[in-house]
Amino acid sequence: MNFAMWKKALNVIPEVSKEEWDRLDIISKWLISTRAAVLVMTFISAALAGLFAWRDGAFDFFPWFALVFGLIMAHASNNIFNDYTDFVRGVDKDNYYRTMYGAQPIASGLMTKRQHLTYFAVTGLLALVAGLYLIFINANDPTIWILLAAGAFFVLFYTWPLKGLGLGEIAVLLVWGPLMIGGGYYVLAHQWNWAVVIASVPYVLGVTTVIFGKHIDKISVDKAKNIHTLPVVIGEKAARYAVIAMMILPYLFTGYLIVTKFFTPVMLIVLFAIPALMQSVPPLMKPRPETRPEGFPDGQGGWPLYFAPIAFGNNRSFGSFFMLGLLLDVALRLIPATQNFWR
Repeated sequence: MNFAMWKKALNVIPEVSKEEWDRLDIISKWLISTRAAVLVMTFISAALAGLFAWRDGAFDFFPWFALVFGLIMAHASNNIFNDYTDFVRGVDKDNYYRTMYGAQPIASGLMTKRQHLTYFAVTGLLALVAGLYLIFINANDPTIWILLAAGAFFVLFYTWPLKGLGLGEIAVLLVWGPLMIGGGYYVLAHQWNWAVVIASVPYVLGVTTVIFGKHIDKISVDKAKNIHTLPVVIGEKAARYAVIAMMILPYLFTGYLIVTKFFTPVMLIVLFAIPALMQSVPPLMKPRPETRPEGFPDGQGGWPLYFAPIAFGNNRSFGSFFMLGLLLDVALRLIPATQNFWR
């Protein structure tokens, strides 16, 4: 067991040689193959779904745990399948970005296509089992079948054709908000709640900035390979300003939800994430630099990625405070003396 590598893979996308890879345990290999560092975004979405359900008196630990496990496995299987799809389509050839900022198991020669597909099949099967369990305990609810089918669709078709048609960013917006948080709430509370979907917007906008940032970073190589991500379609400048807007809007949405009493004022704790916002906006006001800026991390989650790690850091900060705020919000509502006040 290589606990040091587990920790590393949960924080960055490690670069490893074939010799290092061969010495790793299977969990380390799985964490690297799934780009586990970004799975935290899915955990937060699942945690938010659980907190919204708890707030409405509909929380049950085992279904929630199955939801968390299933969503993380689905995201992980999507990441594995994305790498496989890009490899067989020839996208990862000629020193493509994905091979420059971390290990890409197939393109880097760390595993065969068959081994890679085995990882995908096992991970996808675990996600499916969790989904079927949730369907079973919910009396075969057809809505949960629809949610499961929607999740499977995005797992299989995000990289191709959605990403190449400028729909990848829209897919992220739909998956991490309405599907994961709204759908997760439905699985736990047995009802659809549009207020919960709206309340997911502050967090899901941050998630969307991460994929926007990554696609801005590789806009020139995507253009050359006719991959029409949304930044390619709208241009780098418009994409950068879109990211800035999506970083600011979560504070406005949260404020609106406090004013309308959907949230308690304790959600103002998200203001502690403003320092991360203030660090993120200035670089986004300028075009991506041609060379690594002095002091900017190199490799393993850093350069040649530039806007993506900036957006990821901002989202992790805001998302953590947003989740903590919602936890405190729920706790306040459980205090008998305050229940009437917050209604």
